[in-house]
Parts: sequence; C-alpha cells; structure tokens
Amino acid sequence: MLRLEELGAGERERWRELRAATEAPRSPFMEPEFAAAVSGVRPRARVAVLYEGASAEPTGFLPYERGAWGQGRAIGLGVSDCQGAVLRPGLVPETGELLRACSVSSFAFDNLEAGQALFVPHAAEEHATFVIDVEKGYETYESVLRAQSPKFLKTTLAKERRLGRQAGPVRFVFDERDPAALRALIGWKSAQYRRTGRRDRFAQEWITRLVGRLAGTRAPECTGTLSVLYAGERPVAAHFGLRSASVLACWFPAYDTEFAKFSPGLVLHLRMAGAAAGEGIGLLDMGRGPAEYKDSLKTGEHAVYEGEATRPGPGAALQLLRREPVRRAHGFVAARPRLASLASRALKGAARLRRP
Repeated sequence: MLRLEELGAGERERWRELRAATEAPRSPFMEPEFAAAVSGVRPRARVAVLYEGASAEPTGFLPYERGAWGQGRAIGLGVSDCQGAVLRPGLVPETGELLRACSVSSFAFDNLEAGQALFVPHAAEEHATFVIDVEKGYETYESVLRAQSPKFLKTTLAKERRLGRQAGPVRFVFDERDPAALRALIGWKSAQYRRTGRRDRFAQEWITRLVGRLAGTRAPECTGTLSVLYAGERPVAAHFGLRSASVLACWFPAYDTEFAKFSPGLVLHLRMAGAAAGEGIGLLDMGRGPAEYKDSLKTGEHAVYEGEATRPGPGAALQLLRREPVRRAHGFVAARPRLASLASRALKGAARLRRP
C-alpha cells in the first residue's frame, strides 16, 4: 500500500489509461488528481496498487482511507460524488483478499459508481444521481426542458432579464480565478447549511483545504472550476466543482439570498450547461439527493450505491453495529415523503433556534 504522493508518473498515467478503458462516465472524482488532493489533507489516505500474475504494470488501483481502528472508507467519503476501484476491464479481485491486503476490515462507500462489480454486491441501498445531458448541444437541452416543463425555462429566463434590469447587466464566467469569488461562495454555502439545519461541511477544516487545493488543480481529466454569475460587478450565485473532458461534477452551488427572488441558482445552472456544452462536455452530474432545482433541470438519472464491504473479524462487526442503524433510519425516512418533509422542517426549525 502506498501514499498517493509515492505513486510515480508512470503509475498515474496507467491509472488514467485504465480509467479511460471503462465504459463509465469519466468522473473527475475517479482520477488520481482528486485522490492526491485528498491525500494532501487526509494523512490516512492510501492507494492499493494491483498486479496480475507476472504483469510488470499495474492492473488496478483502489484509493481509500484507513481509520484509526483499521476500518476503511472510500477516499474523500462524505464529499466525493463518485467512488470505487479503477480496474482493468474484466478484472474482479476477491473482495476479502483485497481488504486484507489493504490492512482494513471494511470499505465503506456512499456514492459507489454503477458497474463496480467488486463492491456493488455489498451495497445496502441504491440512490439516484441527477444528470443533465448536453451531449447534443445546449439547444437540444433547451428543447428537452421546454417539453418536460413548459413554464420552467420561460420563467427562469424572465427572472434573469429582471435581475439585469434591477441589479445591473448579467454576465457569467465559467472558469473564474478570483479567490474572492470562491470565498463568497463558501460563505453562502456555510450559511445555507446552517439555515437548513444541515452540518456545515466548511466548518471542517479538511474540506475547506481540499477545495482550496482543487481550485488550483489543472489536469485534462480533473480541473477545479469556479463558475460565477454576476449582476453588475456583484457576484450573485456561484458554483465550485470539478470537470473532466466529458463530465462536469456539480459539487458546491450557492447564491446570495438577497437575490433569491430572481432564482440566481437556476440561472447559474443554465449558464453552466451552456458553457459546458461549448467546451465539449456532455454530462453535468448534480449528485445524489432529491432537490426541487434538480427535478427542474435534470434530463435523467444514474444509479449510485451506499454500503460497506467487510471481511470477517471484530473490526467489521463494530462498523456494522455503528453504521447500520443510522443507515436504516435514513432509508426509512427517505422512503416516506411526508415523513421526509416533516424531518426537513424540523431541521430548519432547529437551525433557527440555534441562531443567536
């Protein structure tokens, strides 16, 4: 097992070759640059390098994090929207042997990529991740929106025009490099988490540091991308994500609530879809988890999986005892829309009570 920084240039290139040989969308979360960025802020990050027989070159890679008690987890678990191993097509190692070689009792995942034959059999739940297909160009995407929700596109574009009249000319920057815009986005997103009663991810130092590292990452299949919608000279909505040559992973979107009546987040996503299509990107992945804006923008859904592969032993048993009741509770609520709505209201109410 190696630290990510111990991988040589040849091994990283082999990783990219193996990834390119799969039929899965080329998610930037599955690239060596993302794993290396996580390793820079998570000291327990490792990568298993697999060899087959007397092969001189690797036939697979499994990036992961090892906990203090030997439990394993997908690298970047909690923020990574695509997880799993990068293997030669057709190669499916024995899961228990691989975990043993990694010196972990388990491997937890919450956004396992579909087609991961090594770990899908260990999944406890299947989730939908919502996507925007712009493979045939933005104009085709607009025609899909008009067909599936006639009022949505018209209303959103009208709000964009009204924003321009009341707050200044609207302009969009797909790849903004201004650090102040990134700081503004993080501030909006933190406020959104607190406002809705969710755990503030940016209160965790490692996540803030990870975003900072990825903001400076420029690789063909993993580029940190900050997109900003301006009204006049003022940023009103922004998004930070990662892009490959064919996929834009939508990660952290937020907007200035002062402009909420103009739906700047929706306007931002439409502009991102247009810019991505212009760059030759065919898919925007908005991630798992239901949201009204995703329902309005999506053209389809892909499957991702949550669960944990284990090998026999006390460490795995402890992990199951700790995780399974929580997972079952979440699944019970998510499967009941009325209960989920009540839970969301309770979270928001709790957030209001916590405010000074």
